[in-house]
Amino acid sequence: MKKVAIIGGGFSGTMAAVNLARLSTGPLCIQLINDKYPLGRGVAYGTKREEHLLNVAARNMSAVPDHANHFLDWLRTRVDYSDLPDPQLRETYVPRRIYGDYLRSILSNYMQPIDTHHPAEIRVIESEAVDIEYTYDGCAEITLRDGTTIEADRVLLATGNQPPSSFAGESFSHPAYSPDPWGNWMEKIPDPKNEIVILGTGLSMIDVFLTLSEKEWPGNITAISHNGMIPQAHFRGIEYPDFLPPEPENLGLDHLVELLEKHCKQLQRIGENPGIVVDRLRPHTQRIWQKFDLSEKQEFLKRYAARWNVIRHRIAQPIHQRLTEAITEGRLRVLRGRITGLIERDDKVLVSLQNKTGEEQEIEGGLVINCTGPNSGFSNTSVPLFQNLLKRGLIQPDELDMGIDVGADFAVINAEGDRSEFLFAIGPLMKGTLWETTAVPELRGQAMRVAQLLLDDVTTVTPGHDYRFSVEEEHVIEYYI
Repeated sequence: MKKVAIIGGGFSGTMAAVNLARLSTGPLCIQLINDKYPLGRGVAYGTKREEHLLNVAARNMSAVPDHANHFLDWLRTRVDYSDLPDPQLRETYVPRRIYGDYLRSILSNYMQPIDTHHPAEIRVIESEAVDIEYTYDGCAEITLRDGTTIEADRVLLATGNQPPSSFAGESFSHPAYSPDPWGNWMEKIPDPKNEIVILGTGLSMIDVFLTLSEKEWPGNITAISHNGMIPQAHFRGIEYPDFLPPEPENLGLDHLVELLEKHCKQLQRIGENPGIVVDRLRPHTQRIWQKFDLSEKQEFLKRYAARWNVIRHRIAQPIHQRLTEAITEGRLRVLRGRITGLIERDDKVLVSLQNKTGEEQEIEGGLVINCTGPNSGFSNTSVPLFQNLLKRGLIQPDELDMGIDVGADFAVINAEGDRSEFLFAIGPLMKGTLWETTAVPELRGQAMRVAQLLLDDVTTVTPGHDYRFSVEEEHVIEYYI
């Protein structure tokens, strides 16, 4: 029996396993290796907090690209959503824990089918994969944390984002410091007379802020980031003409920036949200990124990436309103500065930062939470599996060192520059390659395409075709009219 191993049990790994099971026409053993976070839920959907909402409306959250209303239809089976009018349901921002229920229900349907007509089986292995070797008999041998091994014909890396960055070295530890926003920081909430300091002003900061608000903690919060920008709100848009040329990937960075700035100003003049231009660009983003040369990619990351992310990864309007109210009332302040270190001071932690003029400042926190997001330097990864794969030369970092080098058919490129015959990758591991590869519209397409390729089920292989472009047939618009 053919065996496929999937390392990672979050959205990408779960849906790759589901697609393998639903598309397979012959016997297949799918080994889903999951570690740290709840199976099928991962970091994103493992939260139990009701206030942690999806950042995309329900209409665009189907986990399967060939059934656009799949999530909406599933929501209708729940009594708490069954009576909502369709327009309201489509625009609802559902709690992430409910979306985790959705993913688990899909997976459970294929893990424990009520009949036997599916020739594929999914086996779950709750352990950490720490190494992979390619044996002489043409199999991949995966070593688990306890030393046991499993074999597979092909292996899919679907591990999601890298662990969070560290500020004071891996050895820094203090009762008032939480190295990531998914730990047990809620057990460490200080007396309201002490400030809570959040490192980062992105989506993870929003989660922490919402939880503190729901707990009615009356103290003050300081959020710090290099750019000092907070996520923007989703908005009602307008009919706006497609302003892009037939092949926008050939514009180059300078001409693209010029075009976007022109239309941003035009939208501002008529009182509309300039985020519309980012949404219009969405179906083309991966191709545009691929056509940029290395210097253009580096320039984009240096000058435009922060602003792009703030516009691109938006939050529900009611959440944004709560955030701005807290800022106005002084309960939340947002500081712009470069975080230079963490220092212990008795039962508190001092955060050292440098502002844009070079002046040093220290902020004292009764609790400091690291919400800076995943580590962006792949070559210095702290993940044992990737450390070993790098040593073995089975993988190599992409040209920006943001992830691993992956070919057009999801096959990993090894240290010799050759396409792997057994090792594949999807999801955030391809961020340096595709830029846009972290949201459901991209991931669901990748999970479907890689399943077809692993099953040798792509009926028409076009020379030069890039299967990583998973939104090529979708016009993904996040704003609604």
